[in-house]
Amino acid sequence: MHVHRRQRAAVRRAWAGVVIVAMAVGIGAVAAGLAKSSEDTQLAAAQAETVSLLQQQRQFSDVRTAESDTSLLQAAQQVGGSTEINWSQMLGSVQSKLPTGVRISGVTIDSASATTAYVQSLDPLQGQRIATLTIDAKTSGLPAVPEWLDSVQSVTGFVDATANSVTRDDTTGEYTVNLTIHLDEKALDGRFAEARKKD
Repeated sequence: MHVHRRQRAAVRRAWAGVVIVAMAVGIGAVAAGLAKSSEDTQLAAAQAETVSLLQQQRQFSDVRTAESDTSLLQAAQQVGGSTEINWSQMLGSVQSKLPTGVRISGVTIDSASATTAYVQSLDPLQGQRIATLTIDAKTSGLPAVPEWLDSVQSVTGFVDATANSVTRDDTTGEYTVNLTIHLDEKALDGRFAEARKKD
């Protein structure tokens, strides 16, 4: 009899263990279900917020496109204008350096472009340049060409200058001097680069 009681006690303990394990599993399942439900709620809220943000972004897609296009345009202006010289200002500067009574009657301009580098002279005595300005200047008196060449040295971007020819018109008595002035990168106006720096 004593053995039988021990067996029953062992069976009861076994059943108690099964019940405790079952309760632990049940509590764990309920806790997992609650956690999953909470995470599902958070996921749904995050997805709703994402959809809302995407809808708001779509409202401003035109603005973003315009900003992108503006940046592209500014970059293109900077590249395209990187070799730009204010020729009106440059010719005014050259004219102001020439003696009184001398007037510019003809101009030929050759300069670098945004896509093509300026061809340099093979003559080692000529400096590096980005543009050449060839002018015809007329005067009624005998020209003092060396003085003219000295006077244009103060033009912004000046590299060197040469007198190509001096001719006299027998009909009018005027002299025409053909001058070539080479300019370097200091002659560039840089207006698009300055505008970009301000942005």
